[in-house]
Amino acid sequence: MNNIKTTFSIKDLENLSGIKAHTIRIWEKRYNLLKPDRSDTNIRNYSLDSFKKLLNVTYLYNNGFKISKIASLDPHEIIEEASKLVSEKASKNQFINEMKLAMLNFDQFLFEERYQKMKRVLPFSEIFTHYFIPFLQELGLLWQTGSINPAHEHFITNLIKQKVLVNTEVLMAQPPQKSGTIFVLFLPENEIHDLGLAFLNYEILNSGYRTVYLGESVPLDSLEPFSSNTEKVIFVSYFTVAPAIENVQAYLQDFKEKILDTCNSELWVLGYMTKNLGQKELLENVRIFTDIEEVLKIL
Repeated sequence: MNNIKTTFSIKDLENLSGIKAHTIRIWEKRYNLLKPDRSDTNIRNYSLDSFKKLLNVTYLYNNGFKISKIASLDPHEIIEEASKLVSEKASKNQFINEMKLAMLNFDQFLFEERYQKMKRVLPFSEIFTHYFIPFLQELGLLWQTGSINPAHEHFITNLIKQKVLVNTEVLMAQPPQKSGTIFVLFLPENEIHDLGLAFLNYEILNSGYRTVYLGESVPLDSLEPFSSNTEKVIFVSYFTVAPAIENVQAYLQDFKEKILDTCNSELWVLGYMTKNLGQKELLENVRIFTDIEEVLKIL
């Protein structure tokens, strides 16, 4: 477990809390809110407890508490006041902060406890779109800035994926309500980021359609059996890291010739690798979506 992050730079705290480093220094100097250790070269290093405290301070501050008032509270009182606010409203920011804590501590219990609280008041679709997606977007930024490592990312995304699969299993036991169209969900070869695809599978099932979920790294030739399907086939995929941006157009052309031209079908694609595709470059029966919510609007 040597990869557990227990110390943080002031830049880490800025990235994780959303509070500027300059403001953290002011709070530290004027109100003695945090007590960092200092290296021989006078560089601040903050403990995990300091990070937890800053998240609670940030939550109170963003909900109208004056920083002077927060500073007058002892650490236990800060936690109590933050807990009161959490019980009064389902705060997206607080949920995201608690997900960060669960991730950094590899704390499955905290994740499960917070998820179950949300589940009691919100359907799973709303939890994922309004809470998990914003958290995952922040996760991407934390990854880019080096504030977390692969162990943290894999831990938390797998917990979220488990919730998607559990909720999907419930829907799979119900017969499709809509006929005439089948959705085939897959990722292209060398693409393994399937969390978004798994959630789309859940939402398509929830809309009453039949789905075939193939998952990650599917060779194009493996999709050819669907060409003989008598129903309309809508293929759904995510291009997160593959194919490479410069190869996307060629992949789509190949897909059209081998699959789309041989049956009544469409291809719906999401993901970062499609960002440079303009409308004029799109092929017949190929649709590019900017995000999951855009897909949900037409289901």
